[in-house]
Amino acid sequence: MKKRILWAPWRGEYVSGKKDSTCIFCPPNNNLPDEKRLILYKDQKVLVIMNKFPYNTGHLLIAPRRHIAKLEDLTDEELLNIMKMCQETIKILKKVLKPDGFNIGFNLGKIAGAGYPDHIHLQLVPRWKGDTNFLAILDEVRVISQHLISLYKTLFPYFQSINL
Repeated sequence: MKKRILWAPWRGEYVSGKKDSTCIFCPPNNNLPDEKRLILYKDQKVLVIMNKFPYNTGHLLIAPRRHIAKLEDLTDEELLNIMKMCQETIKILKKVLKPDGFNIGFNLGKIAGAGYPDHIHLQLVPRWKGDTNFLAILDEVRVISQHLISLYKTLFPYFQSINL
């Protein structure tokens, strides 16, 4: 039987365990452009960033700008901005990617799956009928249908028109 390979080179960093210890949500010292950091939107209170290791095409993260770990420590304004941005993001993803549904939630703490437990963020994952198949069940393999940078370039203009 012919061996088949699913190629996802951007996952190599994640699989190899070579993770950057800096917070992906906080401004870097190296002043990388937003495209390199996969930031689709940012203002004084909230930012939207693409998940570098997505569960599905269009997997986005919405976080407060303030470096904070606990949901209960967010201000009312931060909570409102995160949820308003979630609404706007859903509208954009429905228009551009046309998903059948969404998984939305917070992973609070490392044991709950938070990749960055020191900076709270909302996970927004578009879902399509049939997007979970035997690959994910047998070997935690996911098929991402569009390259991250290509998707970034598609989504970015939509986020520039948001005014919270």
